[in-house]
Amino acid sequence: MPPTLVGVSEEQSHWARWHGDYEIEGSALSRRLAVVQEAIRDALPAQLTEPYHCLSMCTGQGRDLIEALAGRQDADQARALLVESDPGLAADARRRAAEAALSGVEVVEGDAARLSVYEQIAPADLVLAVGVFGNISDADIFRTIAHLPQLCRPAARVVWTRGRWEPDLTPAIRESFAEHDFHEVDFVAPDDATFSVGVAEYVGEPVPLDPAVHLFTFR
Repeated sequence: MPPTLVGVSEEQSHWARWHGDYEIEGSALSRRLAVVQEAIRDALPAQLTEPYHCLSMCTGQGRDLIEALAGRQDADQARALLVESDPGLAADARRRAAEAALSGVEVVEGDAARLSVYEQIAPADLVLAVGVFGNISDADIFRTIAHLPQLCRPAARVVWTRGRWEPDLTPAIRESFAEHDFHEVDFVAPDDATFSVGVAEYVGEPVPLDPAVHLFTFR
């Protein structure tokens, strides 16, 4: 289940308040963020010499990608589209990107489940589905994985997360990635926490994007 909400006001949206645990050192969310950022840094080329396309579904405050790109001398080569439906979180992500001087990062307030929103950036080199699979139905998880090839260039990496509460769906999620032409690069599942972070590389052929597809309903 999501972590306890702390240190935030009732005037904020539920999801804005939920993000408060990122500020707590050692919390499950802060630990997961560190693992996700390590996966992003590992996926990024040592030097970006040409545009590198990234997209983030349900990006929240955009901390994972924005902080991973911040400070890189070649960050201007990153072209990133971050999609978030919560107005406050989207505004926060824009502020963070601006403070990090990431001119290539665009934050869109919209429905991250609609493939049409990614037409300007897909196919991407890096796809983030962080905080998604724990908040949609099981059927929608597998539907999303099945359509991810439409968002990926060959050799693109997908970083995803899912809690391992019972019944643990992560084995089936990992199998589904394999069934849809993804090779698992990494799977981090700490013994002392329920979160897990997976990294998969797309090894299939290019698939045209169908803008009419709607992947999931966020709950």
